[in-house]
Amino acid sequence: MHPAQHRPPAHRPTLPATWWLRQPGYRRYMARELTSIAVAGLACLMTIGLLRLAQGPAAWDDFRAALATPLGITLLSALTLALGYHSLSWFALAPSTMPVWIGSRRLPSAWIAAGHYLVWIALSVAIVRLAGL
Repeated sequence: MHPAQHRPPAHRPTLPATWWLRQPGYRRYMARELTSIAVAGLACLMTIGLLRLAQGPAAWDDFRAALATPLGITLLSALTLALGYHSLSWFALAPSTMPVWIGSRRLPSAWIAAGHYLVWIALSVAIVRLAGL
């Protein structure tokens, strides 16, 4: 008889659904992952806005009016907070996920993160200027 046939089955421990609540690092990880839903939600909202804009001024005005309601303001506020957390947590991880090497020396992590923040600020200022605000 083959020896593998006498081995007991491998033990596969099952984790409770709340495994990620045990450590702060896991909680931050899950929060960052859950904010991806907000990124997708905003992408859908922007797509709907573009479709309404393409339908003409009346449809666009209706869309803007819907966003100006208390529910719309609450939704946009929640999305803004979630996207802010998502961006900040991702920029904090950027040096680990995208190390930059110049020759044999690694660029300091703070410089990589600072570069991300500077580009974010520059693009935000450009968008605000283009919007005429």
